[in-house]
Amino acid sequence: MQPTIFVLFGATGDLARRLVLPAFASLAAAGLMPEKWVLIGNGRKAEDDAWFADHVRAVLDDEELFDAAHEHLMFAGNGFSAADPGDLPDTIARARARVGGDAQLVHHLALPPSTFEPYVRALGAHGLAAGARVVFEKPYGTGPEAFAHLEQVVHGVLDEEQVYRLDHFLGKEATQNLHVLRFTNAIIGDVWCNRGVAQVQIDVPETLDIDDRAAFYDATGATMDMVVTHLFQVAAEIAMEPPASLGAADLLEAREAVIACFRPIDPDDVVLGQYDGYRDVAGVADDSDTDTFIAARLWVDTDRWRGVPFLLRTGKRLAVSEQRVTLTLTRPPDDLVDDPPPTAISLSLKGSGELDITVVVKRPGPDIAFSSRAAPLPLMESDVPDLPAYSTLIRDVLVGDRSLFTSSDGLAAAWRVISPLLARRPDVQGYAPGSWGPTAATALAGPGGWYLR
Repeated sequence: MQPTIFVLFGATGDLARRLVLPAFASLAAAGLMPEKWVLIGNGRKAEDDAWFADHVRAVLDDEELFDAAHEHLMFAGNGFSAADPGDLPDTIARARARVGGDAQLVHHLALPPSTFEPYVRALGAHGLAAGARVVFEKPYGTGPEAFAHLEQVVHGVLDEEQVYRLDHFLGKEATQNLHVLRFTNAIIGDVWCNRGVAQVQIDVPETLDIDDRAAFYDATGATMDMVVTHLFQVAAEIAMEPPASLGAADLLEAREAVIACFRPIDPDDVVLGQYDGYRDVAGVADDSDTDTFIAARLWVDTDRWRGVPFLLRTGKRLAVSEQRVTLTLTRPPDDLVDDPPPTAISLSLKGSGELDITVVVKRPGPDIAFSSRAAPLPLMESDVPDLPAYSTLIRDVLVGDRSLFTSSDGLAAAWRVISPLLARRPDVQGYAPGSWGPTAATALAGPGGWYLR
């Protein structure tokens, strides 16, 4: 691989601490980085390389991971803006002296979305955009108009091929297994349509609160933080038509083609919630109506999925932490059982994933009675290391593979789908921490209810 210089903007922030820095270290420990590479942390502090190395050591709290990365770390302090680039140009020059003048330059904006525009303009102002790859975290825009404006700014400085809009759910091994399981196993693929599926549920509840992300989260909420990005992309993985191949470009085309077929969400099909005590969190406004919970019904207007509701649910301070896709199956046409237990195909998206197939069986005893049983199938291979999703995506940036990143057209379609909800937002309902959210969300799932409950 080509020598690479990574510039991590927001290197001392929450996102870098939780996800980005561990992802780089995991790649380095697995021997998956280029032979020559440097990671430059950028921030407002007037600190040096040694200070940043100490910061990364504390973040990783793992000497093996730190040993794999620490010789590659530099720090560029004193901020970065169009008016003042701080120490970054000089630090990049030092990095080029170490790894070579032909090194690929990658900028990773681990920053709030409100900062994307000024940082992109600053990259252009200081000659750091030409030939570079730029990674944007989600959400990319805060609404259709903001998205269109940001696109205009970004494309005024960068070509689309330089832009990597990151959605770490697409980097998950289990998410990628959705299309592998479907397109390579007839026992699953043959029922993957409205003839075999009665309902699709994409459920990502979290027990966590907003931690120290109050300023970011209160300006974003569950809808922007999770639905426009993660849940729509997972829905597209489920709903897409068979691609020409399982190659990267064909999968990207199939995934984004089906997003264009998502029907704009009806606000009457949405329940918004806010957990009790949210407004008491430091940094949250006393009168905040930010949603920390959303449940929504989505329709996919294709022949394959017409008539099948896709139910999306996510939120903070809920009963469990899970990431799960469940396809509730239809009853067979010659069903001989009155009111049988439900059957389903369910896939956990955590780690490498686990597939659960729920079937109807006879209950032991002299009478004909029925129950359902789930057969779990772990998808992880014990001899293969399980890299974090962020590591997978950073590796893709290294090699220039944009297939697991959202494109301009795909995101434009996603904003179109969510627009009615932004224009006519339902009242935010309170819910108790540790519950399943507002009670109205239970009714949204219909008589069978939510698979997770």
